[in-house]
Amino acid sequence: MPNNKLLILKIVLIILFIGCLFDWEYGYFQLVRFLGMVGFGLLAYHDFEKNKTWFIIWLASAILINPIFKIALGRELWNIIDIVWALLLSFSIFLKGNPNETSQNKT
Repeated sequence: MPNNKLLILKIVLIILFIGCLFDWEYGYFQLVRFLGMVGFGLLAYHDFEKNKTWFIIWLASAILINPIFKIALGRELWNIIDIVWALLLSFSIFLKGNPNETSQNKT
């Protein structure tokens, strides 16, 4: 997947997760669960061989947010998770290089 499409995907997910902090109808959260699962799945697929750290983060996120087998955590905890996801996605946009390579080169 080209980098521009990945960037757009990450920005859309960030906007969706920040939107979860507001009071919406239940349908919005269902949409976010579905789009989040698909988006994190695509990110995991993209990073499968390139970056194992991000692959595991994206895969775990896709499993956690999936709309089929819902995990009930309560509104406050989901809001914290939404913020963490927005920060992780933002960090992954601005991160230069592979964090695994960076840590290996320092040793």
